[in-house]
Amino acid sequence: MNEVACDQVIDYQCSMSSTSAPYRFSFGPWNISEGEDPFGGPTRSKFLDEQKYALYRPLGFEGVQFHDDDVVPDLDSLSPDQVSRKVAEVKEMLTNQGLTPEFVAPRLWFASQTHDGAYTSNLAADRCYAWDRTKKCIDIARGLDCKAIVLWFAREGTYIREAKDARLAYRRLLGTINDILAYDQEIEIWIEPKPNEPTDQAYVPTIGHAIALAYASSSPGRVKGLIESAHAILAGLDPSDEMAFALEHDKLGSVHLNDQNGLKYDQDKNFGSANLRSAFNQVRVLEESGYGQRGEFIGLDVKAIRTQSGYPVTDHLKNSREIFLHLVDKVRSMDQTLVEQFRNARDYEAMELYIIKHLMGLR
Repeated sequence: MNEVACDQVIDYQCSMSSTSAPYRFSFGPWNISEGEDPFGGPTRSKFLDEQKYALYRPLGFEGVQFHDDDVVPDLDSLSPDQVSRKVAEVKEMLTNQGLTPEFVAPRLWFASQTHDGAYTSNLAADRCYAWDRTKKCIDIARGLDCKAIVLWFAREGTYIREAKDARLAYRRLLGTINDILAYDQEIEIWIEPKPNEPTDQAYVPTIGHAIALAYASSSPGRVKGLIESAHAILAGLDPSDEMAFALEHDKLGSVHLNDQNGLKYDQDKNFGSANLRSAFNQVRVLEESGYGQRGEFIGLDVKAIRTQSGYPVTDHLKNSREIFLHLVDKVRSMDQTLVEQFRNARDYEAMELYIIKHLMGLR
């Protein structure tokens, strides 16, 4: 960041009060869930997506994250006219609720044609299906007046390394990105990296890999990343550093904030619930970089605790948003002069104590 930009960020921090946060928040319909996991059935009653839209604004959310079949269920079985009608219906519901579609993502991990990867499948017919589904996703996004699609390469990887030619797989991923950019001249692609699950070892496991693909693409300005806290943790990395890297390259399209209790399965815990200091540093990096000033969303990808009762269960969303805003206040009230003094003196023990006391409300 140059000195002028840095001064602008500092001025912005000083001028903003805790009651005028510029942040807009989003979540996906799947974040109001039945508590189902791979080892058992639902623990809560189903709540229809059409009913969920009315909950967004009262909870303090404006943006809606979509998979293509969240907008159009049974997408593969419908005609183009049927798809268009359903898109128009959802668009009207969003307009009536004052909601904005943040992105649409092709769901390329459930269909039988994607069991061994979609864009990187060894079978040409499977890759053909993936491309057709991606074009439908782009059309759905544009039908909603949304200009971003998210690519989560869920099954783009292997369980044994010899199963695929990795160089060819990366070539196919880059080819798909270029095909998308050519198919629609305005759409943005946000790559969401994850190192594992559902596939054992995924291609594009970190934001660095995603940004490398962006720069190699035919239109680098339209290819960015989406960083999920838990995914970075699962890669053994610090989410705030991943965010800083993307921000320095002006390639952070959005974030999915949540938390993770170690290197386990993807838990989607409430933001800040497992590691409050890590959450603080994610907020600090976003705040100090001016993230959100161009309308970017703070996306939450959090799931209610499986054993939580209620109907519908939404406190995990409200609570995560509240924690984020509280941490914004903590960042803005931090004594920056003192922090700089600690840095210049290399007095990191004093800095450590100050940060801990600040988070505990003792400074």
